[in-house]
This record gives sequence, structure tokens and C-alpha cells, in this order.
Amino acid sequence: MNYEDFYQELQPQQKSVKDGLASLQKLFKAVSRELEGGDVKNLAKDLEAMAQSAAAVSESVDAMRTAADGFDAKGYFESGEFAEQMLAACAEKGVDVRGEFPVYEMFPYRVRLDAENQDVYMDRRKVQCMRPGSFVEIVRSGQEKLNKASFNAVAFASELADAYDLAVLKLDRQKQSDIYLTSLYKILAPMSRFRKDYDQQSFAFDLARLYISGIEETKNGRKFQFGPSRVGGKGIRILDMAGKEQFLATIRFFEAE
Repeated sequence: MNYEDFYQELQPQQKSVKDGLASLQKLFKAVSRELEGGDVKNLAKDLEAMAQSAAAVSESVDAMRTAADGFDAKGYFESGEFAEQMLAACAEKGVDVRGEFPVYEMFPYRVRLDAENQDVYMDRRKVQCMRPGSFVEIVRSGQEKLNKASFNAVAFASELADAYDLAVLKLDRQKQSDIYLTSLYKILAPMSRFRKDYDQQSFAFDLARLYISGIEETKNGRKFQFGPSRVGGKGIRILDMAGKEQFLATIRFFEAE
């Protein structure tokens, strides 16, 4: 099953309904004038034309309804065809995607497919969309909106520095030590209700914007440096300015010499 085939199948009926409604609107205006002006002869003729147009619209709507009722949404999801077409749409539209059914990452969004209920989730938001191309376009538009949003890289770096200082004390580490970014995230969002508003994907997106900003120091002049990790699962995946994935695991702040 391919949603685009289903879409194309309904196009003639959709056009018929559109044309029929336009005709009905035109006839309605004519009938209104004739009724007001007492033109009974043309009134009867146009009312008959309205009845024929309404019947044609009803027939096309019934055909669309029959096709919609026959769409096997559950099978479409459970067979993996929706996911396959979604990935193809990502490739076509240049949307970076990682993961496998039923959970994917379209940075910075987490996409989950609920085959049992035929639902698509973008982070925690349910998106009512069974057309893969349209869903990917929603993701791409969201990414573009996020990228255009204002972001104060220096202020974010300074907030990271404050969290870093707390982590150094809490973990009993030496100054200028490499601290895992995941540890800083827990300090920035210490409670579960905070993490609902600022999840780790949002944190990763802010890290990505800081990474590509070119900023190298905080407001008070402290420099910082990201680092990798040899421990699996510690790296936070981001996309750089070229759309290439990078994994940031640690950060250290130090005084400029």
C-alpha cells in the first residue's frame, strides 16, 4: 500500500466535489436574485440545475467515503509501509533521520510510530497524519522554525558554566575536569516536571546551536571545550552546520591564559 496511490485515486472525486460546490454557489446566488426579483421561470430552471449539481456532489462524496472506509490504516502501519515511505520522504526532502521502527530521531525531534492505534508522535505531540510526505514536511517546517528562533549562545554557555561549577562540587572533581554533558543536563533540569518542558532532545538542540555558533567563551571570559567519550551511550548526538552528525559527551570550562 502506498498513500500516494490512495491520494491519486481520490483526486478525480475531489476535483468533482470542488467543481460541484463552485457550481452550487454560483447557482445559489442566481436563485437568490431570481427569488428576490420574482423571476419564477429562471428560478425553476436554476433550482433544477442545483438539484443535479447537488446529486453529483453527493455521488462524488460517497465515492470518496467508500475509498476512505476501505483504507486499511492498521495494515498500513503494521506492515511497515508507512515507515518505509516516511524514510523515503526524509531522503527526498533532505531530513536527517536515525533509528528504526518504531522510534526515530529527526533532530531535534523524537518520532514514534504507534502501529496499534495508527498514531504518529512528534516528541509528545500526536500528529494526525497518515501521509508520510506530509508528515516529513511538518518535521522539516518545525526544524526550520526552530533554527530561525532567536538563541543567545553566550547566555547559554554561561548557564552551562554555572551548571558545570555545581557538577564539579557535587562530583568532587578537580577544576577544569571534563564533565559529562548528561550530568549538566540533570542539574539544569533536576526534576521530572522540568524535563517535560525541557527534555534531553531540547538540550541537544541548544548544544548544537552553541556548537555551530562559533562562541568560545562565556560572558565572564571563561573558555570551554567539548570532548568525546569512550563510554557507550554517553555521547549526545547533534547535527553541525553542514548537517553532519557529531557526538558531544563532555565539556570543560577553563580560564583563558
